[in-house]
Amino acid sequence: MSRHRSTPVLILILAIRLGAQAPSTPSAEVRQFLKVEAPLVALVHARVVDGTGAPAQEDQTLILRGDRIEAMGDSARLVPPKEAQVLDLAGHTVLPGLVGMHNHLFYTHSIHLDEKGAVPAPGRMFAEIAYSAPRLYLACGVTTIRTTGSLEPYTDFNIKRQIDAGLLPGPKMDVTGPYLEGFEPMTPQMHALGGPEEARRFVDYWADAGVTSFKAYMNITRADLSAAIQAAHARGLKVTGHLGSVTWPEALALGIDDFEHGPVFTDTEFTPDKKPDVGPPVAASWGSWLKVDMAGPEVRKLIHDLVAKRVAVTSTLPVFELGVPGRPPLQARMLTALSSESKASYLAARGRVAVAPNGRAEQLLRKEMAFELAFVRAGGLLLAGPDPTGMGGVLPGFGDHRELELLVEAGFTPVEAIRIYTANGAAFLGRLDRIGTLAPGKQADLVVVKGDPSRSIQDIENVVLVFKDGLGYDSARLIESVRGHVGIR
Repeated sequence: MSRHRSTPVLILILAIRLGAQAPSTPSAEVRQFLKVEAPLVALVHARVVDGTGAPAQEDQTLILRGDRIEAMGDSARLVPPKEAQVLDLAGHTVLPGLVGMHNHLFYTHSIHLDEKGAVPAPGRMFAEIAYSAPRLYLACGVTTIRTTGSLEPYTDFNIKRQIDAGLLPGPKMDVTGPYLEGFEPMTPQMHALGGPEEARRFVDYWADAGVTSFKAYMNITRADLSAAIQAAHARGLKVTGHLGSVTWPEALALGIDDFEHGPVFTDTEFTPDKKPDVGPPVAASWGSWLKVDMAGPEVRKLIHDLVAKRVAVTSTLPVFELGVPGRPPLQARMLTALSSESKASYLAARGRVAVAPNGRAEQLLRKEMAFELAFVRAGGLLLAGPDPTGMGGVLPGFGDHRELELLVEAGFTPVEAIRIYTANGAAFLGRLDRIGTLAPGKQADLVVVKGDPSRSIQDIENVVLVFKDGLGYDSARLIESVRGHVGIR
């Protein structure tokens, strides 16, 4: 790949930039999902959770003018302008739009096994769901996503451009480049890097194309990861990692910016007989963490080093919950959204989850929760996203809600969990001045939920209205539009 921009890439970059400003009139495709399209809107008598970690404030009014929050305050004192469309939100809570930091546009689909129960050649193949995923994210209040690894980057770019141009409904998208992976990738849809020089060219090419971050994967070598990090940092871009061949301490020394999933499921430093640049079997890696004391010196040192180097960790608890028998709770909304084939595949896979001796899967999930709580208490920056992969039981949007619920199960208060999912993500993306919290002057990206998620986090599932850039989307209509599509479209 050349370091110079090819003509097609230049055209794509121009298209992305031209699409960055939404038209004043949304397309017919978008308008069918709009419930509020007024230039001036007053949300009155609402409970507000502002994303800063502060306690909820009762009986508040928010004034939205265009795509911005113009004013906020007590409903008794802040009088809506006469020309405003007024929405009485008594019994509802307003919170910032969620910032999903591990949110794919593909789905693991239905994995067909051979007669021996193995995935046949050429390996796992994942389906891009560029129609249903953006709608579900937006419907569930996720107004910004980082794709955190792309299998079809040009699809992701085009969907982003069309959303930004007001042609399609969906969240604001930070497109992560194709996976930085070594040999042998878990799917033939991933490129395998052939050395440090190729890693540098790969990063340069996709940075020119417009990606905003990179993700290193399970089989990358230290030399390739080092070259990729240096090339990305030279462009002012960040690198995260779902690692295995490279341990967390090794990646920290190379200057990585973020780790996906948490150490219990991806840090192989305690795996017996770990070979350099080789990812050990998952069972051996995970099993090594069963012997680690989460309050012991090894974990304390890891947390200290992460905090000292200001390296973030992205929590993705829902995808690992799938390995625990009987979890997560089956939901009609999720099963209704799935295609018939994907639904059958997921339910069959869920039925095969075995009860491991001594509750191994449950222990690992609890250990990861304990790490994330200790990391935040020590001053670490925890991000969050659902990682809608695994056996297909984590869906876009619905999985984001489940992640919030699991953070509370891990020991965070509901208000802390909301801050992790809003302000923390915005801060990592460098956009806390625009999104992530509710304040006058910020973008009008916010979620209206029936109930009080600051007391009962499960109320986060009761989304009724989602504002993105001041336009109010009907959550129920968006969800209905993808019925039977998730997994194939």
